[in-house]
Amino acid sequence: MSVETTSPTTNQQPATTIHKKIKSICCIGAGYVGGPTMSVIAQKNPDIKVTVVDLNEQRIADWNDADLSKLPIFEPGLDAVVEEARGRNLFFSTDVNQAIAEADMIFISVNTPTKTYGAGKGMAADLKYVELCARQIAEVATSDKIVVEKSTLPVKTAQAIKSILDNTGNGVKFQILSNPEFLAEGTAMTDLANPDRVLIGGDQTPEGKAAIQSLVDVYGAWVPQAQIITTNLWSSELSKLVANAFLAQRVSSINAISELCEATQANVEEVARAIGMDSRIGPKFLKASVGFGGSCFQKDILNLVYISKSLGLNEVADYWEQVIIMNNHQRDRFANNIVSTLYNTVSGKKIAFLGWAFKKDTNDTRESAAIYVADRLIDEQAQIYVYDPKVSAKQMQADLNYLSTRTETENAKYLQTQTDPYKAVEGAHAIAVLTEWDEFKSYDWQKIYDNMSKPAFVFDGRNVLNQEALEAIGFQVQSIGK
Repeated sequence: MSVETTSPTTNQQPATTIHKKIKSICCIGAGYVGGPTMSVIAQKNPDIKVTVVDLNEQRIADWNDADLSKLPIFEPGLDAVVEEARGRNLFFSTDVNQAIAEADMIFISVNTPTKTYGAGKGMAADLKYVELCARQIAEVATSDKIVVEKSTLPVKTAQAIKSILDNTGNGVKFQILSNPEFLAEGTAMTDLANPDRVLIGGDQTPEGKAAIQSLVDVYGAWVPQAQIITTNLWSSELSKLVANAFLAQRVSSINAISELCEATQANVEEVARAIGMDSRIGPKFLKASVGFGGSCFQKDILNLVYISKSLGLNEVADYWEQVIIMNNHQRDRFANNIVSTLYNTVSGKKIAFLGWAFKKDTNDTRESAAIYVADRLIDEQAQIYVYDPKVSAKQMQADLNYLSTRTETENAKYLQTQTDPYKAVEGAHAIAVLTEWDEFKSYDWQKIYDNMSKPAFVFDGRNVLNQEALEAIGFQVQSIGK
């Protein structure tokens, strides 16, 4: 099949070349991005074999479990997609080498955490897992491959991947594409089924354009062509970081205004509604809260800051770093407000947390505000009791142990978990709402009030509860920005 492509940024003449029809896909990494994305690709392309590989044996076992409630990731609608495609053309395996050898196209979807060591510590992305993938692909591949960056990576990472593949491989040809994900956890399956856009970057050579078209065809099985954007590699890599930075900037902006609202007796929800009706601004990401979390926003902004500083763009770096500073301040402010409101001491007091996940409809806890607020309150020797409908007790303890300088034994002494929300709040001096789970709105709040220590406080860090209704019961309520 021939395809004519032209560079969007040059005046080159159209180049005609043959692009490969993809028959087999391998995805390295069965996490929050790889698992759902490959499940949808397999569902929409029943003629393509899709194999998701991971070295974590338990994770793969969970993906293969007949009980779909045991999938390692909770996303509404994911179980139905996996049930349809798994065993037909969707497979989960720990045999990485075999999947690489068989694949025409290989997605790299591994973790790229912020470095905790060496140059760039605390800001730069740690690319060791990406490099290990590249080296394994180079070692195993004996036929030409298209390698797709799915992980969020610093601009110019593709250059390093290509160097490894070209210089350590078996003489086969590789094309590198950038295809960043734009998923919001909790709505990932909807985002995959009806994406705002699919972004694919590649070399603007005939071979690069042919590789781009091969991936365009995969997404074209269900995504309208008008929503598939093709660019050069560097534009694609940078666009992901910039998209997350812009979204996080809006959250920090409205959170900054929430503090101003509290000081002036304005209502941040009314302010957000007023400015959100301006078509130039729009209403999305203008909900004040205790702060953003998740795997992407903080990591990607810090990466952007590091790249800017590396290039000597200090004013650019300072601008974006302020988004993180504001987010950290909002978490600290929320925790400090609990302490000051409870008569400047929470030592020995029971504080109930409703929610631990960083947002509703997911079991992901990475960078959740709840972890930081809990750590700050435990420093003051508060007793924290947590209920979250999807996060396990083991995960909560692991999150706190990772962040805290205390021992695991000390953390276990101060952090307790409950599977019954009414048990979690029983006898509490205060409730802190840290995740916006819908079920919190339907609780019997009169019953909760009757069983709490008086006065009973509610600190609504997500603005999900009806403040007036709770105050009518007798609660003393503090909501962000009100």
